[in-house]
Amino acid sequence: MKTRFIHLCLAATVATVALTPAAIAADLTGVGYLNQAQVGSLPTFAKANTQLAQAKAVLDRQFVAAMKGAKTDADRQRVALEFQQKFSDKQNELMGPVLERTQMAIAQVAAKNHLSIVVDKRIVVYGGENVTKAVVALLSSSQAITAPTATPPPSEIGFVDNNALDSLPTVKEADQKLSKYVQAQRKIYEQRFNAAKNNAERTAVAASYNKKVAAKQKQLLQPLVDKTRSATAAAAKKKGLLVVIDRADVVFGGVDITKDVQNALLK
Repeated sequence: MKTRFIHLCLAATVATVALTPAAIAADLTGVGYLNQAQVGSLPTFAKANTQLAQAKAVLDRQFVAAMKGAKTDADRQRVALEFQQKFSDKQNELMGPVLERTQMAIAQVAAKNHLSIVVDKRIVVYGGENVTKAVVALLSSSQAITAPTATPPPSEIGFVDNNALDSLPTVKEADQKLSKYVQAQRKIYEQRFNAAKNNAERTAVAASYNKKVAAKQKQLLQPLVDKTRSATAAAAKKKGLLVVIDRADVVFGGVDITKDVQNALLK
């Protein structure tokens, strides 16, 4: 059971206090956004994805054949790891050049428009500059795309890699404790649910189970959420950031404060 508790406090952390959306939009400069779904639907991506799917089908057949010859758990684990690596290598071979060209295009458009960060369109509610059309036009052309020589201006938006925070020992420990608790409670409540005489009783049992799990989740994770929020706010304030978002929503640029937050959480 993977908790991803960080999302409770880092969906969008505003480092300064009492800023309205209009005030934030006025203070934030050099922010662009990209419709990644539209970029991902371009023919180059479609072709690479089709080739990858075909390669995966071949690897899947080879994997099944190899697993039949595996005699021990160690053999099966070795085969699984071997084919995971083969798929990863093929993915890098087919998708790597496409993704690299896309990043170059985004960087060029960002540099031309003096943007310090480009984020995914889905997180934008107000403001920002839409660079999708310019990026798509550049990718659709036959011209070579090189990295821009100009560096982006300093950004007022930072980001944290939630996957990196989720791998911290304290988070893993809390996640394991919650998982064990949920498993134990599930066995207890499954018996109660099966013994219920009617829908009303079954509904009550389900509600009781959900309440207990939610309470345990809060008990185990709330201290981590509070500490992460404080660490993020402190790092953002130190670097003069107005907003901190998830790394997954950043397409280009921004200020990475993951290490700062990690170091604070490890103290």
